[in-house]
Amino acid sequence: MKILALVAGTNDPSNAEYLADRFLEGIRLQNAMIDVQKIRIRDLHLEHFTVECYGSSCDPGKDFWRVKDAILVSDGIVIASPIWNFSVPAHLKNLLDHLGMFGLDAETRSKGMLGGKPFFFLFTGGAPVPAWKGLMRFTTMHVPEAIRYFGGTIVGKDFEGKCMAGKGKFGLVVDKRPETIARIRERGRKFAAFVERWKRTGKLPLWHRFVTACYLKGQRIMGKL
Repeated sequence: MKILALVAGTNDPSNAEYLADRFLEGIRLQNAMIDVQKIRIRDLHLEHFTVECYGSSCDPGKDFWRVKDAILVSDGIVIASPIWNFSVPAHLKNLLDHLGMFGLDAETRSKGMLGGKPFFFLFTGGAPVPAWKGLMRFTTMHVPEAIRYFGGTIVGKDFEGKCMAGKGKFGLVVDKRPETIARIRERGRKFAAFVERWKRTGKLPLWHRFVTACYLKGQRIMGKL
């Protein structure tokens, strides 16, 4: 079984990447035989996406093919990202746009092709958790919704707030939060268990099947408008 971590952290060290590493540790606690891979998006060279990328003659470069292959062979994917200025870093959005090249059908670019592949999201930000629950979560809704549109299954999300070394100061702080570390490891372990069950049975849990059915029905209705 393979699980891929896509990390959109921009700093070094990065709070988002640190939590992604703890998440992967949790995956290994569930099953040490799981093959885990981590790709830092900032290390990729991806040109800005344009509609020309949908053309058969477009070659987006070796880093695109590397990410595409990693996504397609993975049984589950975690995306870890900071939240800067009310959104995710531009390189993550650019990657999501490129995902449409194989995450959507070639004929209509409206049918998801990821086949229910499980995804989990880790977000870090400077806002406190209550602000995230009340308003800030809406600033990142486009990320999981894009994955849902591509046919992925949203297994869960986690937000770690107050990721600042001080007012106006940026730096690694989550390494000093044992409760956060334990929580993220446990979420990684549970995600691995979810992916194992999905890979073994080929079926999602009833609730996720219900959500997917409602989403697809909504798509059909919108398509007729």
